[in-house]
Amino acid sequence: MSEGYSYSLAGKRVWVAGHTGMVGAAIVRALAGESCTVLTASHRELDLTRQDAVEAWMADARPDAIFLAAAKVGGIHANSTMPSAFLYENLMIAANVIRAAHANDVGRLLFLGSSCIYPREAPQPIPEEALLTGPLEPTNEWYALAKIAGIKLAAAYRREYGRDYISAMPTNLYGPGDNFHPLNSHVPAALLRRFHEAKQANAPEVEIWGTGTPLREFLHVDDMADACVFLMRHYSGEEIVNVGSGDEVSIADFARLIATAVDYAGKLRFDPTRPDGMPRKLLDSTRLREMGWRKKIPLGEGLRAYYHWFLQHGTELRGLSPDTETKVSK
Repeated sequence: MSEGYSYSLAGKRVWVAGHTGMVGAAIVRALAGESCTVLTASHRELDLTRQDAVEAWMADARPDAIFLAAAKVGGIHANSTMPSAFLYENLMIAANVIRAAHANDVGRLLFLGSSCIYPREAPQPIPEEALLTGPLEPTNEWYALAKIAGIKLAAAYRREYGRDYISAMPTNLYGPGDNFHPLNSHVPAALLRRFHEAKQANAPEVEIWGTGTPLREFLHVDDMADACVFLMRHYSGEEIVNVGSGDEVSIADFARLIATAVDYAGKLRFDPTRPDGMPRKLLDSTRLREMGWRKKIPLGEGLRAYYHWFLQHGTELRGLSPDTETKVSK
Protein backbone atom coordinates (compact mmCIF):
# COMPACT_ATOMS: atom_id res chain seq x y z
CA MET A 1 0.00 0.00 0.00
CA SER A 2 1.04 3.64 -0.08
CA GLU A 3 0.34 5.34 3.24
CA GLY A 4 1.54 8.93 3.11
CA TYR A 5 2.11 8.84 -0.67
CA SER A 6 1.43 12.12 -2.48
CA TYR A 7 1.76 13.07 -6.14
CA SER A 8 0.87 16.57 -7.32
CA LEU A 9 -0.63 17.03 -10.77
CA ALA A 10 -0.10 20.79 -10.61
CA GLY A 11 2.14 21.99 -13.43
CA LYS A 12 2.26 18.51 -15.01
CA ARG A 13 1.55 17.53 -18.60
CA VAL A 14 -1.20 14.91 -18.25
CA TRP A 15 -2.30 12.76 -21.18
CA VAL A 16 -5.82 11.36 -21.04
CA ALA A 17 -5.73 8.53 -23.57
CA GLY A 18 -9.29 7.94 -24.72
CA HIS A 19 -10.54 11.45 -23.92
CA THR A 20 -13.50 11.18 -26.30
CA GLY A 21 -14.92 8.16 -24.48
CA MET A 22 -17.23 8.27 -21.48
CA VAL A 23 -14.54 7.68 -18.84
CA GLY A 24 -11.84 9.69 -20.58
CA ALA A 25 -14.10 12.72 -20.98
CA ALA A 26 -15.05 12.50 -17.31
CA ILE A 27 -11.38 12.40 -16.32
CA VAL A 28 -10.76 15.52 -18.41
CA ARG A 29 -13.58 17.23 -16.49
CA ALA A 30 -12.13 16.05 -13.17
CA LEU A 31 -8.70 17.45 -14.05
CA ALA A 32 -10.08 20.96 -14.55
CA GLY A 33 -9.25 21.87 -10.95
CA GLU A 34 -5.78 20.30 -10.86
CA SER A 35 -3.79 23.16 -12.49
CA CYS A 36 -2.28 20.79 -15.03
CA THR A 37 -1.96 20.82 -18.82
CA VAL A 38 -4.28 18.17 -20.28
CA LEU A 39 -3.00 16.46 -23.42
CA THR A 40 -5.40 14.72 -25.81
CA ALA A 41 -5.25 13.03 -29.20
CA SER A 42 -8.27 11.89 -31.18
CA HIS A 43 -8.33 8.56 -33.03
CA ARG A 44 -7.89 10.49 -36.27
CA GLU A 45 -4.71 12.01 -34.87
CA LEU A 46 -3.40 8.86 -33.20
CA ASP A 47 -4.25 5.20 -33.70
CA LEU A 48 -3.33 3.57 -30.39
CA THR A 49 -3.15 0.12 -31.99
CA ARG A 50 -0.10 1.24 -34.04
CA GLN A 51 3.10 0.95 -32.03
CA ASP A 52 5.13 3.31 -34.23
CA ALA A 53 2.47 6.01 -34.09
CA VAL A 54 2.15 5.82 -30.30
CA GLU A 55 5.91 5.97 -29.77
CA ALA A 56 6.30 8.97 -32.10
CA TRP A 57 3.40 10.87 -30.56
CA MET A 58 4.55 10.31 -27.00
CA ALA A 59 8.14 11.26 -27.80
CA ASP A 60 6.83 14.56 -29.15
CA ALA A 61 4.15 15.25 -26.47
CA ARG A 62 6.33 14.27 -23.47
CA PRO A 63 3.60 13.68 -20.87
CA ASP A 64 4.50 13.52 -17.17
CA ALA A 65 1.48 11.36 -16.29
CA ILE A 66 -1.03 9.24 -18.22
CA PHE A 67 -4.59 8.13 -17.56
CA LEU A 68 -5.03 5.13 -19.89
CA ALA A 69 -8.80 5.13 -20.39
CA ALA A 70 -8.84 4.19 -24.09
CA ALA A 71 -10.45 0.85 -24.93
CA LYS A 72 -12.77 -0.92 -27.31
CA VAL A 73 -15.87 -1.53 -25.20
CA GLY A 74 -19.35 -3.01 -25.51
CA GLY A 75 -21.92 -5.34 -24.00
CA ILE A 76 -22.61 -9.05 -24.35
CA HIS A 77 -23.61 -8.87 -28.02
CA ALA A 78 -20.52 -6.92 -29.03
CA ASN A 79 -18.16 -9.22 -27.10
CA SER A 80 -19.80 -12.32 -28.54
CA THR A 81 -19.77 -11.22 -32.19
CA MET A 82 -16.41 -9.40 -32.31
CA PRO A 83 -14.06 -11.46 -30.08
CA SER A 84 -10.94 -10.90 -32.18
CA ALA A 85 -11.40 -7.12 -32.21
CA PHE A 86 -12.01 -6.98 -28.46
CA LEU A 87 -8.92 -9.05 -27.71
CA TYR A 88 -6.51 -7.64 -30.31
CA GLU A 89 -7.37 -3.93 -30.11
CA ASN A 90 -7.37 -3.80 -26.33
CA LEU A 91 -4.12 -5.78 -26.15
CA MET A 92 -2.46 -3.38 -28.59
CA ILE A 93 -3.72 -0.25 -26.83
CA ALA A 94 -2.41 -1.39 -23.45
CA ALA A 95 0.90 -2.72 -24.77
CA ASN A 96 1.70 0.28 -26.96
CA VAL A 97 0.86 2.98 -24.43
CA ILE A 98 2.51 1.33 -21.42
CA ARG A 99 5.67 0.42 -23.33
CA ALA A 100 5.97 3.91 -24.85
CA ALA A 101 5.40 5.46 -21.41
CA HIS A 102 8.38 3.55 -20.07
CA ALA A 103 10.51 4.37 -23.11
CA ASN A 104 9.78 8.08 -22.69
CA ASP A 105 10.35 8.13 -18.93
CA VAL A 106 6.72 8.93 -18.02
CA GLY A 107 6.65 9.11 -14.23
CA ARG A 108 3.04 8.12 -13.49
CA LEU A 109 0.45 6.02 -15.31
CA LEU A 110 -2.99 4.79 -14.27
CA PHE A 111 -4.34 1.87 -16.28
CA LEU A 112 -8.10 1.38 -16.24
CA GLY A 113 -9.25 -2.22 -16.17
CA SER A 114 -12.78 -3.54 -15.71
CA SER A 115 -14.71 -5.57 -13.16
CA CYS A 116 -15.10 -8.30 -15.82
CA ILE A 117 -11.46 -9.32 -15.16
CA TYR A 118 -12.66 -11.34 -12.18
CA PRO A 119 -13.76 -15.00 -12.33
CA ARG A 120 -17.41 -15.73 -12.98
CA GLU A 121 -17.66 -17.56 -9.64
CA ALA A 122 -15.59 -15.06 -7.65
CA PRO A 123 -16.57 -14.52 -4.00
CA GLN A 124 -18.98 -11.65 -3.42
CA PRO A 125 -18.20 -8.84 -2.85
CA ILE A 126 -15.23 -9.39 -5.17
CA PRO A 127 -11.85 -8.62 -3.56
CA GLU A 128 -8.86 -7.62 -5.66
CA GLU A 129 -7.18 -10.89 -4.66
CA ALA A 130 -9.76 -12.85 -6.70
CA LEU A 131 -7.94 -12.00 -9.94
CA LEU A 132 -6.86 -15.16 -11.84
CA THR A 133 -8.39 -17.55 -9.31
CA GLY A 134 -10.94 -19.12 -11.66
CA PRO A 135 -12.55 -19.19 -15.15
CA LEU A 136 -13.84 -15.92 -16.60
CA GLU A 137 -17.42 -15.13 -17.57
CA PRO A 138 -17.59 -16.48 -21.18
CA THR A 139 -19.70 -13.58 -22.47
CA ASN A 140 -16.89 -11.05 -21.97
CA GLU A 141 -13.71 -13.11 -21.68
CA TRP A 142 -12.03 -11.55 -24.74
CA TYR A 143 -12.18 -8.06 -23.28
CA ALA A 144 -11.28 -9.36 -19.84
CA LEU A 145 -8.17 -11.18 -21.07
CA ALA A 146 -6.86 -8.03 -22.74
CA LYS A 147 -7.47 -5.99 -19.60
CA ILE A 148 -5.72 -8.58 -17.42
CA ALA A 149 -2.73 -8.41 -19.77
CA GLY A 150 -2.67 -4.60 -19.38
CA ILE A 151 -2.77 -4.88 -15.59
CA LYS A 152 0.09 -7.34 -15.57
CA LEU A 153 2.15 -5.28 -18.03
CA ALA A 154 1.85 -2.17 -15.84
CA ALA A 155 2.83 -4.29 -12.84
CA ALA A 156 5.77 -5.80 -14.76
CA TYR A 157 7.23 -2.40 -15.60
CA ARG A 158 6.75 -1.40 -11.98
CA ARG A 159 8.50 -4.52 -10.69
CA GLU A 160 11.33 -4.62 -13.26
CA TYR A 161 12.04 -0.92 -13.74
CA GLY A 162 10.52 0.75 -10.70
CA ARG A 163 7.89 2.57 -12.76
CA ASP A 164 5.16 4.19 -10.69
CA TYR A 165 2.33 2.64 -12.71
CA ILE A 166 -0.97 1.60 -11.08
CA SER A 167 -4.25 -0.05 -12.10
CA ALA A 168 -7.86 0.64 -11.11
CA MET A 169 -10.87 -1.62 -11.67
CA PRO A 170 -14.17 0.27 -12.17
CA THR A 171 -17.55 -1.27 -11.61
CA ASN A 172 -20.44 -0.79 -14.09
CA LEU A 173 -20.57 2.87 -15.11
CA TYR A 174 -23.19 5.24 -16.47
CA GLY A 175 -23.35 8.93 -17.26
CA PRO A 176 -22.56 11.57 -19.90
CA GLY A 177 -20.78 10.30 -23.00
CA ASP A 178 -22.21 6.78 -22.84
CA ASN A 179 -22.63 4.66 -25.98
CA PHE A 180 -26.26 4.20 -27.02
CA HIS A 181 -25.72 1.78 -29.91
CA PRO A 182 -28.80 -0.48 -30.23
CA LEU A 183 -26.82 -3.72 -29.89
CA ASN A 184 -23.36 -2.89 -28.55
CA SER A 185 -24.16 -0.69 -25.55
CA HIS A 186 -24.00 -1.64 -21.87
CA VAL A 187 -27.12 -2.06 -19.78
CA PRO A 188 -27.62 1.54 -18.48
CA ALA A 189 -27.43 3.11 -21.95
CA ALA A 190 -29.45 0.35 -23.59
CA LEU A 191 -32.19 0.63 -20.98
CA LEU A 192 -32.28 4.41 -21.09
CA ARG A 193 -32.62 4.46 -24.85
CA ARG A 194 -35.22 1.68 -24.84
CA PHE A 195 -37.41 3.44 -22.27
CA HIS A 196 -37.03 6.78 -24.04
CA GLU A 197 -38.15 5.30 -27.38
CA ALA A 198 -41.01 3.43 -25.72
CA LYS A 199 -42.17 6.66 -24.07
CA GLN A 200 -42.07 8.51 -27.39
CA ALA A 201 -44.01 5.73 -29.11
CA ASN A 202 -46.50 5.27 -26.24
CA ALA A 203 -45.50 1.60 -26.22
CA PRO A 204 -47.31 -0.43 -23.56
CA GLU A 205 -44.26 -2.47 -22.54
CA VAL A 206 -40.48 -2.72 -22.83
CA GLU A 207 -38.62 -5.99 -23.42
CA ILE A 208 -35.42 -6.54 -21.45
CA TRP A 209 -32.90 -9.29 -22.01
CA GLY A 210 -32.62 -11.93 -19.29
CA THR A 211 -34.56 -12.71 -16.14
CA GLY A 212 -33.91 -9.42 -14.35
CA THR A 213 -32.49 -11.26 -11.33
CA PRO A 214 -28.71 -10.63 -11.71
CA LEU A 215 -27.34 -8.19 -9.16
CA ARG A 216 -25.17 -5.32 -10.34
CA GLU A 217 -23.36 -2.30 -8.95
CA PHE A 218 -23.52 1.03 -10.78
CA LEU A 219 -21.34 4.12 -10.39
CA HIS A 220 -21.69 7.52 -12.04
CA VAL A 221 -18.78 8.15 -14.41
CA ASP A 222 -17.96 11.48 -12.72
CA ASP A 223 -17.48 9.61 -9.44
CA MET A 224 -15.23 7.17 -11.29
CA ALA A 225 -13.16 10.03 -12.70
CA ASP A 226 -12.88 11.58 -9.25
CA ALA A 227 -11.59 8.25 -7.93
CA CYS A 228 -9.02 8.04 -10.74
CA VAL A 229 -7.62 11.48 -9.92
CA PHE A 230 -7.64 10.55 -6.22
CA LEU A 231 -5.65 7.38 -6.91
CA MET A 232 -3.19 9.20 -9.15
CA ARG A 233 -2.51 11.63 -6.36
CA HIS A 234 -2.56 9.29 -3.36
CA TYR A 235 -1.83 5.67 -4.34
CA SER A 236 1.33 3.86 -5.34
CA GLY A 237 1.36 0.06 -5.36
CA GLU A 238 1.41 -3.03 -7.55
CA GLU A 239 -1.94 -4.20 -6.16
CA ILE A 240 -4.97 -3.32 -8.27
CA VAL A 241 -7.68 -1.14 -6.68
CA ASN A 242 -11.42 -1.70 -7.08
CA VAL A 243 -13.58 1.38 -7.66
CA GLY A 244 -17.24 0.84 -6.85
CA SER A 245 -20.24 2.44 -5.20
CA GLY A 246 -20.68 -0.27 -2.58
CA ASP A 247 -24.37 -0.58 -3.50
CA GLU A 248 -26.00 -3.29 -5.59
CA VAL A 249 -29.37 -3.56 -7.29
CA SER A 250 -31.08 -6.22 -9.40
CA ILE A 251 -31.34 -5.58 -13.13
CA ALA A 252 -35.13 -5.55 -12.70
CA ASP A 253 -35.01 -2.86 -10.01
CA PHE A 254 -32.40 -0.90 -11.96
CA ALA A 255 -34.70 -0.96 -14.98
CA ARG A 256 -37.53 0.39 -12.84
CA LEU A 257 -35.28 3.20 -11.59
CA ILE A 258 -34.48 4.18 -15.18
CA ALA A 259 -38.15 3.95 -16.14
CA THR A 260 -38.88 6.38 -13.29
CA ALA A 261 -36.09 8.74 -14.42
CA VAL A 262 -37.49 8.70 -17.96
CA ASP A 263 -41.09 8.95 -16.68
CA TYR A 264 -42.15 5.83 -18.58
CA ALA A 265 -45.32 4.26 -17.16
CA GLY A 266 -45.57 1.05 -19.20
CA LYS A 267 -44.79 -2.53 -18.20
CA LEU A 268 -41.48 -4.37 -18.14
CA ARG A 269 -41.29 -7.75 -19.87
CA PHE A 270 -38.21 -9.88 -19.25
CA ASP A 271 -36.97 -12.42 -21.82
CA PRO A 272 -35.44 -15.38 -19.92
CA THR A 273 -34.22 -16.94 -23.19
CA ARG A 274 -31.58 -14.19 -23.40
CA PRO A 275 -28.29 -14.38 -21.45
CA ASP A 276 -28.08 -12.92 -17.95
CA GLY A 277 -24.31 -12.75 -17.66
CA MET A 278 -22.81 -13.15 -14.20
CA PRO A 279 -25.48 -13.78 -11.52
CA ARG A 280 -23.89 -11.22 -9.18
CA LYS A 281 -21.10 -8.71 -9.53
CA LEU A 282 -20.29 -6.43 -6.61
CA LEU A 283 -16.80 -5.12 -6.05
CA ASP A 284 -15.19 -5.02 -2.63
CA SER A 285 -13.92 -1.43 -2.60
CA THR A 286 -12.64 -1.54 0.98
CA ARG A 287 -9.08 -0.77 -0.12
CA LEU A 288 -10.19 2.49 -1.78
CA ARG A 289 -12.53 3.49 1.04
CA GLU A 290 -9.76 3.00 3.59
CA MET A 291 -7.71 5.53 1.62
CA GLY A 292 -10.50 8.04 2.25
CA TRP A 293 -12.41 8.14 -1.04
CA ARG A 294 -16.24 8.13 -1.17
CA LYS A 295 -18.73 8.42 -4.02
CA LYS A 296 -20.74 11.65 -4.18
CA ILE A 297 -23.64 10.99 -6.59
CA PRO A 298 -26.66 8.93 -5.39
CA LEU A 299 -28.04 6.49 -7.99
CA GLY A 300 -31.49 8.06 -8.42
CA GLU A 301 -30.07 11.56 -8.74
CA GLY A 302 -27.39 10.35 -11.14
CA LEU A 303 -29.92 8.60 -13.39
CA ARG A 304 -32.08 11.72 -13.64
CA ALA A 305 -29.02 13.77 -14.65
CA TYR A 306 -28.05 10.99 -17.09
CA TYR A 307 -31.41 11.24 -18.84
CA HIS A 308 -31.23 15.04 -18.89
CA TRP A 309 -27.85 14.81 -20.64
CA PHE A 310 -29.31 12.27 -23.08
CA LEU A 311 -32.14 14.64 -24.02
CA GLN A 312 -29.74 17.54 -24.56
CA HIS A 313 -27.50 15.82 -27.05
CA GLY A 314 -29.73 15.23 -30.05
CA THR A 315 -30.56 12.29 -32.28
CA GLU A 316 -27.29 12.64 -34.21
CA LEU A 317 -25.18 11.88 -31.12
CA ARG A 318 -27.46 9.12 -29.89
CA GLY A 319 -27.87 7.47 -33.29
CA LEU A 320 -31.58 7.12 -32.60
CA SER A 321 -33.96 5.84 -35.23
CA PRO A 322 -37.69 5.29 -34.70
CA ASP A 323 -37.59 1.99 -36.61
CA THR A 324 -34.53 0.54 -34.86
CA GLU A 325 -35.25 -2.20 -32.35
CA THR A 326 -33.20 -2.02 -29.18
CA LYS A 327 -32.26 -4.98 -27.01
CA VAL A 328 -30.50 -4.81 -23.69
CA SER A 329 -27.17 -6.48 -22.93
CA LYS A 330 -25.02 -6.32 -19.82
